[in-house]
Parts: sequence; C-alpha cells; structure tokens
Amino acid sequence: MSQDNPAGTRGDAPPDRHDAAAGPPGIGRPHERRRGRQAEAARNDRLVLDAAREVFASQGFAAPVAAVAARAGVGMGTLYRRYGSKTELLQRLCVLAMTQASAAAEQALAADDPWVALTGYITERVGFRSGALAPLAGTIPVTDEMLAAARHGRRLHSRVVGRAHRAGVLRHDVTAVDIALLIEHFSRRAPDELTGSGDRLLAIAIAGLRPTDEPELPEPAPGWHAYEQRWHG
Repeated sequence: MSQDNPAGTRGDAPPDRHDAAAGPPGIGRPHERRRGRQAEAARNDRLVLDAAREVFASQGFAAPVAAVAARAGVGMGTLYRRYGSKTELLQRLCVLAMTQASAAAEQALAADDPWVALTGYITERVGFRSGALAPLAGTIPVTDEMLAAARHGRRLHSRVVGRAHRAGVLRHDVTAVDIALLIEHFSRRAPDELTGSGDRLLAIAIAGLRPTDEPELPEPAPGWHAYEQRWHG
C-alpha cells in the first residue's frame, strides 16, 4: 500500500480503533487511572495536613477534627480514610514537620555562606511553623517513623549550627538546642499578632546570635536529652 496511508501498513491499527487495554474511551489505561487516584490522594493528604497545622496552631490541639476537614475543603470520610484517629493525624503531622525541617537543613548546608545558611534555615522553619507542634510532647505516642525523622533532623540541624560555629559567625555559647528552642518559640506566635511584628522580633533575635563582647548567656545551657525526653513523658 501507499506510504501515504499509515493505517494500511502491516501491523498498524486504523487511527479510530480504540485500544482494548485502555478501557472505554476517555477513561485511560488502568495504570493511568491508578496514578490519577494516587495523585488525588496525595493532594487531599497535603490539604488535610496543611489545614491541620493551621487549625491546631490557631485553635490549639483540642480543636475538633471537623474543623480540619472544613478548612481543607474535604469531607470527614476522606479524612478518616487516611487517618483512623486524631492521634494518627497528629503523628503524621509531626513527621511532616520534621521532614520539612530536614529539607530546610539540607538546603542550608548547600549554601556557601554559613551565616546566611543559618539565618535562612531559622527563618524558613519559623515560616512553616516547624516548632508549632512542640506542645504535643508527651501527649501522643511516639512512632518509629517519628523517632527516625527526629534523629535524622537532629543530625542535620547540628551540622548547620556547627558549621556556623566553626566559621566564627555564631556566638560560642549558643547551642544547637538553643536554636531549636528559638525556632519553637517563634513558630508558636499568636496568629492575631500585629502585622509584621513577628518578623521584626525574629530579626532582632537572629541579630543577637552574632558573636559579641557582651556577658555570657545564663547557665545551664539546654541539652538534647531533656529536649527530646519531653516526647517520652
């Protein structure tokens, strides 16, 4: 046959013939449908987690799960299909926060300037309220996933702070735990604060991290053991 008629060449199907493996027209192949469902589930998951973080940060952890679903714009069925209980939701929220903190630390470690890296790391974590879940410590069971995420995040966090110390841009008596507590403090700021005041106060606090001739910080310095023991009751 003529090469101008590809539909007539050997082994080619006519252009209007539907591939049986794809199912009815407009539906797509099974693996494509699975990917679509997975993408939708991932979007809903993120909507729920973002909404939960905002709701609990503004209303406290006693806020009903219904408020989370309403803010996320999903039904209660969608929420409970993903999380069997409020505790599971909070545990997942903790893992997400620590994963985001680790990503911020990795980005900081890739920066050339140790001071810019440290301050950017602090600002970014405060921006997504990384430490807003600290009041949950001791109130929910710690899962293996939470523990692994916390250990990984601690190592990266300590590297960011240690790098700033070695470069001489961070006062020597500020510890990695001090930085973690600073992030927690500003993550829990009130949602109705004066416009811009949170950013201003954070900038003042960050400026105080620079090496100085001022007297040493009060002792004792906080340690990781007490910081982490809060989560184990």
